[in-house]
Amino acid sequence: MRATVLEGVGQVRLVDVPDPVIEQPSDALVRVSLAAVCGSDLWPFRGQESFTPGDRMGHEWIGVVEEVGAGVTRLRAGDLVLAPFAFADGTCRPCRDGLFTSCPNGGFWGGRHDGGQAEAVRVPFAESTLVPVRAEADAELLRRLLPLTDVMATGAHAVVLAGVRPGSTVVVLGDGAVGLCAVLAARRARAGRIILVGRHPDRRDLAKRMGATDVLAADDSATVALVRDETEGGAGGVAECAGTQSALDLAIDLVRPGGTIGSVGVPNGVDSVDLYRLFRHNIALRAGVTPARRYLEPLLAEVLAGQLDPSPVLSTELPLDDVAAAYQAMNARQATKIAIRP
Repeated sequence: MRATVLEGVGQVRLVDVPDPVIEQPSDALVRVSLAAVCGSDLWPFRGQESFTPGDRMGHEWIGVVEEVGAGVTRLRAGDLVLAPFAFADGTCRPCRDGLFTSCPNGGFWGGRHDGGQAEAVRVPFAESTLVPVRAEADAELLRRLLPLTDVMATGAHAVVLAGVRPGSTVVVLGDGAVGLCAVLAARRARAGRIILVGRHPDRRDLAKRMGATDVLAADDSATVALVRDETEGGAGGVAECAGTQSALDLAIDLVRPGGTIGSVGVPNGVDSVDLYRLFRHNIALRAGVTPARRYLEPLLAEVLAGQLDPSPVLSTELPLDDVAAAYQAMNARQATKIAIRP
């Protein structure tokens, strides 16, 4: 089969690799229906995160089960399934606590494991990892489902960590796919005011479409004063969805005393935290990789009921043959998020 690998900085390539096979009774083999390039895929692509040449790529994908191991009874061949961006055994203490991304026996797609930017994937711990979609799926439904595997779940996690409540004001930092999904999640949580602070003026209309009541520029010197003035000293909740030092610093500037920052952006180049400001003003900083599996079933139910549609974050769809072009476009910020069709 064909799979995407990272061969060097700025160099992804589609190569022939051995077909995956069942290795454990808990495995499933899944044919990929749709995948995506994630903003976090760009960190190793740019050389800002370590990697081993030949690492598989892609952690956002959905597909159809082709074969299951002898120990798998809940899934069957032909099932359309959602795959959270990490697999987990479902039985250890972190999994029982809902922290599937902390499973000591689990892992993340890509790297030394199969990646989703490929034709097929071997899924360890299939029953605890995969979520079946019991519905007829056309191309449009696949597009609505794909963001659930990472960015929509991560946006929902940001809102949970930030303590967003009905009627409250939340500031979302970052207008990438995660930030836009956090806006959608804040609307889903019935926030009263949703202020998106971003760096891409061309995404303003999309942010409004996703539910932002206000869109402000991160690089505008007036933004901090404006938010503080209109929220009586800062927002009660800030969802930090970029993972950079500047985003974290801005989050600390925009949250009010007693407020909460929910940080879900993969940290890159974050060297310090203003701990004294957090301490002095009783500000809570809650950060963590999203246990996406925890969110999949309720998000899936809302998509199938027509109540949730995160597909607008997918600005472009390309065939797997053009995966290298997809990385270049994402790296040049010419697309918000690109779906990959095997």
